[in-house]
Amino acid sequence: MSLSPRDFAGCLLEVGAVRLQPMDPFTWASGLKSPIYCDNRQLMGFPEVRDQIVASLVVASRALKPTLIAGAATAGVPWAAMVADRLQLPLAYVRPTPKNHGMGRQVEGPMAKGHRAVLIEDLISTGMSSLKCADALRAEGAEVPAVLALFSYGLPQAEEAFAAARIEMAVLSSFEVLSAEAEARGILDIAGSDALRAWRSDTVAWSHAHGGA
Repeated sequence: MSLSPRDFAGCLLEVGAVRLQPMDPFTWASGLKSPIYCDNRQLMGFPEVRDQIVASLVVASRALKPTLIAGAATAGVPWAAMVADRLQLPLAYVRPTPKNHGMGRQVEGPMAKGHRAVLIEDLISTGMSSLKCADALRAEGAEVPAVLALFSYGLPQAEEAFAAARIEMAVLSSFEVLSAEAEARGILDIAGSDALRAWRSDTVAWSHAHGGA
């Protein structure tokens, strides 16, 4: 059974894959402060939830009519492997950059040339890493109609980048749905919801205002 966007948002909150701390923000690797932190790797530890997520990814992937499933290294690879297995399609995975030894490949697995590839990610933030992987598939001669992710922060720069690349950004659940579900569960109050919306509209300015890079 696949999950609705709201049910998936609830799963993210229940297992602690997404944490919301608008009054005590997280620090990302970039140095930016953020009121939200997403670690979808946590989902791998819950077999029932994992099975429902894979079912949702299968439904979304099938609608895109792929001939190849690709996983963005590293966190997208296990999801891609499970989807490819259920759809009985070839599987590849894409490194952020080419290897500096051996064959020097960036796309590992079967040659992508001539394939219609759906790239699976666990998370989309700015979209840059996802689109680099998509570019690597295109460079090998594949068509990439979409990047399919478990969750996206919904940042404006990601939407602009995907539009410029002419690649669909498909997600199992959205920032808006997650925020609404967190409010419904009493995890966020009005001030917290306002903080999340302010952060998403301008992540850099929000970070600066809260002592980040």
